[in-house]
Amino acid sequence: MFSGSITALITPFRNGEIDWTAFDNLVEYQIDQGTHGVVPCGTTGESPTLTHDEHKRIVERCIDIVKKRIPVIAGTGSNSTAEAVDFTTHAKNAGADAALIVTPYYNKPTQDGLYAHYHHIASHVDIPIIIYNIPGRSVIDMAPETMGRLAQLPNIVGVKDATGDLSRVKKQQFSCGDDFCQLSGEDGMIYDYLDKGGHGIISVTSNIAPAQCAALHNAWQKGDKKTAKKIQTALMPLHDALFCETSPQPVKYALSTIGLCTDEVRLPLVLASRAARKAVDDALYDLGMTASPADPAVAAAQAHG
Repeated sequence: MFSGSITALITPFRNGEIDWTAFDNLVEYQIDQGTHGVVPCGTTGESPTLTHDEHKRIVERCIDIVKKRIPVIAGTGSNSTAEAVDFTTHAKNAGADAALIVTPYYNKPTQDGLYAHYHHIASHVDIPIIIYNIPGRSVIDMAPETMGRLAQLPNIVGVKDATGDLSRVKKQQFSCGDDFCQLSGEDGMIYDYLDKGGHGIISVTSNIAPAQCAALHNAWQKGDKKTAKKIQTALMPLHDALFCETSPQPVKYALSTIGLCTDEVRLPLVLASRAARKAVDDALYDLGMTASPADPAVAAAQAHG
């Protein structure tokens, strides 16, 4: 089962192209800091604006760098079932440990349509599949009952739950069984999600604070709820700052302040606003990750990005 702090990796860009050196360094940074898994080509990786070739090259590069040290869960979803099969087949052949497949956006399939979509993919590609349920971006919401039907398929193994509804944990446990892996998609709710019975998170915050996010889950798994809650409380200003605007704008800015990448994003996203940068600066300073809210390195990174 997948558990703990799993990072939804950003995709670093420089002058419109993927910055492969920055990507390599980011993946190594995650492993060095104790992250429990990584997800290339998810929403945080700006998958909607990647070409198919870029998407596949990122998955391959991530798997090659990780070398089985931690799980790689490749984002392979699409609102086209055939395209999702293609991406998922590629991920399996490249050596991914699992596939994260988002509910089909824009099409608005019924619950039966959702079932058919995932059943088709699972029937054509023998790889562990994690359903990504995020109504805020996909418009549709997979009901726990539909998820329960899918959980009967041997390679549908879990969910990334970005509904923001903590009651879903117990409902999905009832529908899908105790072995069904439940990963939160909401950084600010992770302590409560674990307390309800969840197993971990696919996190945006762990891009910039991987050690702290991993420590929270390590403490939880050891039964040290007090330490886990303390870490969550300390991280809350950063969670809030990283979602004050559309992700990954703020987290890319945060990473630029510590020199891991530029803050470049692809249209229709734009650079984090001045207010968002201020919120991120303050949160990083409070966590001791920058020397001051007006650290010269921050200004230099802003100018470079």
